[in-house]
Amino acid sequence: MTKEIILTGITTTGTPHLGNYVGAIKPAIAASKNPNVMPFYFLADYHALIKCQEPERVRRSSLEIAATWLALGLDTSNAVFYRQSDVPEIMELMWMLTCVASKGLMNRAHAYKAATAENDQSGENDFDKGINMGLFAYPILMAADILMFNAHKVPVGKDQIQHIEMARDIAGRFNHIYGEHFVLPEAVIDEHGATLSGMDGRKMSKSYNNTIPLFEPEKKLKKLINKIQTNSLEPGQAKDPDTCTLFSIYRAFASSDEVLDIRQRYAEGIAWGEMKSVLFEHINEHITPARERYEALLQAPEHIEEQLQEGALKARAVSVPFMKELRKAVGISRISL
Repeated sequence: MTKEIILTGITTTGTPHLGNYVGAIKPAIAASKNPNVMPFYFLADYHALIKCQEPERVRRSSLEIAATWLALGLDTSNAVFYRQSDVPEIMELMWMLTCVASKGLMNRAHAYKAATAENDQSGENDFDKGINMGLFAYPILMAADILMFNAHKVPVGKDQIQHIEMARDIAGRFNHIYGEHFVLPEAVIDEHGATLSGMDGRKMSKSYNNTIPLFEPEKKLKKLINKIQTNSLEPGQAKDPDTCTLFSIYRAFASSDEVLDIRQRYAEGIAWGEMKSVLFEHINEHITPARERYEALLQAPEHIEEQLQEGALKARAVSVPFMKELRKAVGISRISL
């Protein structure tokens, strides 16, 4: 039986937060234990360079993300867990794909269009001011990540669907010129997946600086939860849980029975201070065992590195022979009679 290949990348520019855990990490770790799939999970450190030119931040983020996934129980005996930069064939493939990708296609990429629109709105004569080629070619690197391992499915947020469509377009063009080498990947969107609100009520995101780091120490975690914005309703006044940031976070960590109980307490007018205490206790209890493993892993970076190198060996067992095949297909090979 051929296993279905699923691929997910994590950009190494920040510390994993509650939103990352609920929306991406938790379901990915569950998939890592599924014997019917072959999951590829990687630290996208080359992607990080597009917007982050702080070497120490990239290094620290790589450490924290790898420690997070391992602490939460990633099954590395089934999943291939590696660092993007440890698989040089990905960058070589990117160049091959760049040579068949249409510039017009890249011009339509959301991130590039948003950057040029911002320049236009600010009155810049040069629409490309401040835009580097990394941002422009980002979809091609993402295509290389996916096509290197012929991933069948790529779980992404709705804002990333375009990139999967671009990968399909580029793969189709390569196949048309050089023969059938790539599977056309499919985007997987979890319509029921949880999207957490941040401390200010907007989507929890590093871009908004409103995140709650997943493994914050107890005191800091409690302090951050206490800062979550709420409305001015007094204790005893009925409150709407479905418009409340506290409830949206609680629901992501609670059982269905616990959620029903809290809904009732909202109807009865639970005080915001009490709800923040309930939320802190619940999250803290949920993550404490993994937090302890995380802290231990941060003190043993050599173990993390060993896991990543083992993953890179597994990844290159696929990428090296495939790249040999692709070089031959495009005409890059040793001269022989």
